[in-house]
Amino acid sequence: MQPSNAQPELTLGAAQAIVDMMQRMGVAPLPRNYEIFYEVCAGSNAELRAAFDTLGPCPTQDELDEIAQHFFAQSNQACIVNTAHRDLMHKIEAVTELLRRERASLEKYGIILDQTSAGLNKHQEMTADLLRRIVSIMACATDTTIAQGRQIATSIADTSAELAEAKAKLTEYKILADTDPLTRINNRRAFDNAMANVYSDRKKVMFSGLIVADVDCFKQVNDRYGHPVGDKVLQQIARILRATVNTDVFLARTGGEEFAIIVEGLTEDGTVALADEIRAIIEKTQFAHVGAQTRITVSMGVCMASEADGPEDLYSKADQALYASKSAGRNHVSRYPANAPGLQRKNWMIYRTD
Repeated sequence: MQPSNAQPELTLGAAQAIVDMMQRMGVAPLPRNYEIFYEVCAGSNAELRAAFDTLGPCPTQDELDEIAQHFFAQSNQACIVNTAHRDLMHKIEAVTELLRRERASLEKYGIILDQTSAGLNKHQEMTADLLRRIVSIMACATDTTIAQGRQIATSIADTSAELAEAKAKLTEYKILADTDPLTRINNRRAFDNAMANVYSDRKKVMFSGLIVADVDCFKQVNDRYGHPVGDKVLQQIARILRATVNTDVFLARTGGEEFAIIVEGLTEDGTVALADEIRAIIEKTQFAHVGAQTRITVSMGVCMASEADGPEDLYSKADQALYASKSAGRNHVSRYPANAPGLQRKNWMIYRTD
C-alpha cells in the first residue's frame, strides 16, 4: 500500500522490514497499524512522522489510534458511531426510568387499596361520614394514578419516538462508518471486522481466502493528472470489482490505492483465478480520465485463511504475496507461500472438528 504522494514504491524487502519493525515495537499487525507504518516509512508526511516519533519505542494501541484519528479521516467515523450508540443507550435508560415510575405509581395505588380494604374490615358498621371519607380517598388516589399514568404514557410515547430516531441514526452512522466515502464500498473498519469474522468459524477458515490488490505506479497518475483524476481512477476500479465478483464477496478499500477481497467457497486455484480475472479486466479497461497513453494495472496477492493463524497473519501473508507481485514487475498475481521461499504450507486439516 502506498500513499498517493509517497516516494517510490516499497519493495518486498522494505515491506518485510516494516513488519519486523512493528514486531520489535510490540505493535499488533492490524491493517490500520500497517497504514500508519507504511506512511511513516514512505516519508511523505513530515507531520505524521514527527507525531509518530514522539510515541517512543513501544507505542500503545490507543496512541496509534489517536494518530490514525488525526491523520486518516476514516478513523474518525468510529467516534461518530460510538456517540450515536451512547445516545441510544441514554434513550433506552429514559424509557426504563419511565416504566419504573409507572410501576411505582401502580404499586402505591395498590397499597392504598389494600389499606382501605383493611380499614373497611375493621368497621362493622358503615356510617355515611366514613363512606364519604373512603370515597374521597379512593377518588383522589384513582385520579392521581390515572393522571400519572397518562403523563407517563405520553412521556413514553415521546421517548419511544426519540428512541426510534436514535436507532435509525445509529444504523445510518454504522453504514457510513463502514463505507469508504470515495468508492462507496467497504472501508478498513469494516474490513477489520470481516477479517475477524473469518476466524470465528472453522468452516470459514477452510473455505476462505484473501486477495489484496494495489494499483501500480499510482503516484505517477496523481502527479501527472492530479488527485481528482486519481480519485476517479479508484472509483472506476471499485466499479470493476463490484461488477466482477458475486454479491456475497466482501469488497473493501483498505487505504490509499489498496483494495481487499475476502472470498468464501473457492479453492486456492479458484481464488487465484478470480484475482487474475480482475487483474486482466483492469489491464484491458480504458480509463477515460487518464487517456489512452496511460495504462492502469494492479498487482495482487492471494493467501488462503487456512495458511494463517489469524486475521492479522492472513493480511500479512497476503501482503507479502502482493509485494512479490510488485517485485516481479507489477500487473501480476502471486500466491502465498509459493512466492515466499522457505515458508511451509499449513495443513488445513488441523481445522477439522472431528
